[in-house]
Amino acid sequence: MVKPIMRDPIFLARNAVPATKEDLSVGQDLYDTLDAHKEGCVGMAANMIGVNKRIIIFVDELGKYNLMYNPRIIRSSGVYETEEGCLSLDGVRKTKRFRSIKVEYQNEAFQIRRKTYEGRTAQIIQHEIDHCDGILI
Repeated sequence: MVKPIMRDPIFLARNAVPATKEDLSVGQDLYDTLDAHKEGCVGMAANMIGVNKRIIIFVDELGKYNLMYNPRIIRSSGVYETEEGCLSLDGVRKTKRFRSIKVEYQNEAFQIRRKTYEGRTAQIIQHEIDHCDGILI
């Protein structure tokens, strides 16, 4: 179901709690909501639709939607400065990102996975994990 975008900075600044198998429907809501905003958005975290859980979705370099439960960055390299926007916030802000990251996460079967991402996809994932950590750009 397409959900409204959360814009309350106090809610968005909270640390998300771990997702469980009972939160699988939140993943579908994230997919539906991201798809509805695909013209101006390439990633979302659950708190952006009002759910304080560690769940993110993003579009990779091939245009495929990727859903992660309980993602965390376990390795990073190549820091750089960039500018980003966010559906939950007005305007564009400067931030620092890493060119390469290794992420540990759970898939929809809650199996642990690890994968390395680079470039724009790595940047998107970092933005969404920041949301999970209550960090606003």
